[in-house]
Parts: sequence; C-alpha cells; structure tokens
Amino acid sequence: MSIKGKCAIVGLGMTAMGKIYGRSASDFAIEAVELALQDAGLTKADVDGLLINANLSREMQPGLQSALGLENLRLLNVMNAYGATAGTMIQYAVMAIIHGLANVVVLVFADAPLKPSKGAGAAYGANLLSLQGMDGLLAAYGVFGPIPGYALAARRHMHLFGTTSEQLGAIAIAERRWAQMNPAAQMRTPLTMEEYLASRYIVEPLRLYDCCLVSNGGIAVVITSAERARHLRQPPVYILGLGQAAPGGDERTDREPGIYTGAKQSGQTALRMAGIELKDIDICEIYDCYTYTVLVTLEDYGFCAKGEGGAFVADGKLGPGGSLPTNTGGGQLSGYYMWGFTPLSEAIIQARGQAGERQVPKHDLILVSGNGGILQYHSTTILGTQPG
Repeated sequence: MSIKGKCAIVGLGMTAMGKIYGRSASDFAIEAVELALQDAGLTKADVDGLLINANLSREMQPGLQSALGLENLRLLNVMNAYGATAGTMIQYAVMAIIHGLANVVVLVFADAPLKPSKGAGAAYGANLLSLQGMDGLLAAYGVFGPIPGYALAARRHMHLFGTTSEQLGAIAIAERRWAQMNPAAQMRTPLTMEEYLASRYIVEPLRLYDCCLVSNGGIAVVITSAERARHLRQPPVYILGLGQAAPGGDERTDREPGIYTGAKQSGQTALRMAGIELKDIDICEIYDCYTYTVLVTLEDYGFCAKGEGGAFVADGKLGPGGSLPTNTGGGQLSGYYMWGFTPLSEAIIQARGQAGERQVPKHDLILVSGNGGILQYHSTTILGTQPG
C-alpha cells in the first residue's frame, strides 16, 4: 500500500536556539511541543502519539509525556538513529496513522549540552563515549568522537579524487549566505573564502567553518492524516516519499572508508515512493554536521558522479540564486544544530512559503536527508506542497 500523500506535517514549533543557558532539554521540548500545537491549531487532547528523539545526555525519555500532560497516548516511543532519527520518526508516525494506531503524532527533539562553563568543543566530547570494543581501539589511536572520523573521510576523498579545501569552503560560504537571511540562525555575519581558509583546523583537513554549531533548544513537528490536515491552520506539507539505509560503520567491512553513505539506497526508495526523479527536486535540505557530509551525500544521491562532488559544489549552485538551493536556512553549519530536525524544520518553512527573504520561489518538492554516526545511518524524506 502506497503512503504517498496520505499524511502531512501540520505543525512546527521552534524555541530560541543557541547559547541559551539555565534550561534543560525537557524544558525546551515542552515549549517546542506547545508551539507546534499552537501552530497547527490543535490541543494536547488531540494528541495520541508522541515520538521522542533521544539525545546523548539521555534526558529525552518517555517521562516527557507526563511533563507535557499528554493523557490520551496510543503511541509512545523514544527513538535513536542519531542524525537520521527525524526521518525514521516520520516513517513510524506515517505508518501508525495509516494503520489506525494514532491520529495526531508529535515528534520532538531537544538538547541543552552547552553550559556557561562548557563550550561547544566539550559539549559532545569523548567523555560521552564508551571506550570499550571498537570505540576503545579507535581511541587508542587518537580518534575521539565524530570529528576525527569525518576528517579521515574527507582526507581520503581528497586523496582519491583531488577534492580541495576551497571546495569544502564553498559549501560553508553558501550556507552562511543563506543564514544571513534567517532570523533564527546563530551565525549571520558574512564569511569569505579568505576567512574560511584562515580559520584554525579542528582536525585536519576540517577547519572551524567546516564543523557544525552546537545549540541549546528544541523543535517539534505535528503529523496527521492528509484529510484532517486540509482543515487545520497551516498549509499542509505532504509526506510523499520515505527511505532508510543503514550501511553501518566501515571498520568491519571492505568498503572504501568514509566515501559512501546510505543516501543512494534511501534516496532511491524515497524517490520511487514519491513517483519522481532526482531532477524534479526543487530544494535540498542535507544533513550537514560537516561540509564533507554535504559533498558526499550529494554524490550518493546522484546529483553528480562519485568523486565529482568538489567540482559540483564549487560554482555556488548551492547558495542563494543557485540552481540547487541547499540548506536554505544556513543548515547546521551556520543556522542551528538540532540534529535531523534542522533540515526538516527548514524544509517545512520553505514548503509553506514562509521563509521570507530567503524563500525559494519554486518549492514544490523538497528532499530532506538525515545522517547518523560516521555516515552509518541514513534517512530520506520527500516533502511536497501537493499530495500527489
């Protein structure tokens, strides 16, 4: 049974995001859910499904239901595929609604890793990781946390295909140009190539501006049936296609390390479900924990051949006025870092036509990607302004 166009996103709630201290993840989550329900014109009594995106601190737990005062739940789960979770949550919600397990499902992610005494570098540090098994082996060689893994992947791509720092910089600059038009973005000052190249290495070859922000805040979305969506407050954002892929880590395979993602498989599934081709996509909202993630994901979706991502992004096509508007709110590099809810939230805003100065004129079909781990988990969601 096709799910194309049978469900829609009808509510979006976003708290302030950034260096906002003195609030817990649960506090942000409660505010985000309340804002999303107000946005949709629904009440807590209407909600019978709650899906919670786990965070690394494990604060996001089923007890959030009680804090929210939701008393009519028929569906409750805490889900975790890291940055791919938003897409997997949408799949779960859609299947539940179609099969009568829920009518109105709220999805929420919130986090508060930043403290006055703890900066971005320490927020997701090595102390959050187990040092047993493979993690312990990698740590023995200095690979702590995600940044070294992505840096090694980027370096391998450079070695194999001649990808340059300037090409990675083109992604960071394009996203900053979008962020300058987004009032919710954390980084809105201009960024030049000279400034990018002069920024310090975090883990070579990844510089400061190759790396995502860290944010305190929360985002929630509301999903219901397409029929009900037509009678609610906001323009429905229809869910047309969904796909997942979990290739896992490279440590136990003979794959070329760091060069392939799950975007090819999950993208093919989602596009086939939506009944469209890649050339039909108007906007891409790509998970961008690092600039390299954007480059390799675009390759694997098929926007260009493997190894040609550097040249593909170098001409500015991802930025304002470009032929492939990508990460139109500034992404996680310059906008805000709410895991997979960053690309999802901007896709909703664009699909509704509510992006103001940064609104892309043609926004009928939007591809949203999620990426978790070190390119280990992937989700693709196709959103549209029409049900089919």
